[in-house]
Amino acid sequence: MANTFKTVTFAAEPNASGTPYVIYTANSSTTTIVLGLILTNIHTAQVTATLRLVSDTANGTAVLLNAAPIPVGSSLELLAGNKVVLETTDQLTIDCSVADKLSGALSIMEIT
Repeated sequence: MANTFKTVTFAAEPNASGTPYVIYTANSSTTTIVLGLILTNIHTAQVTATLRLVSDTANGTAVLLNAAPIPVGSSLELLAGNKVVLETTDQLTIDCSVADKLSGALSIMEIT
């Protein structure tokens, strides 16, 4: 088994509030360990963010963060020090109270 560390970034998501943006989908032959996620508010006012783990291999969708406020000019560091395992085809999605106002970086390790 090979372990590959990766960073997944996004600039201004989601395209519309209420339409979650898929940050990452685990490949069909991959188990992924989430090492951390940083969400940054790039708006001129406070926004709220929701992070979900969408799984068709487990018991469905888990809300990992629900409507958490992110002040103007601030970042929110999530999952640091706590690992989340994504099985094949699992997804991490984000939603924001305002369209195009979250930027971020996801750190993962893929096991193939």
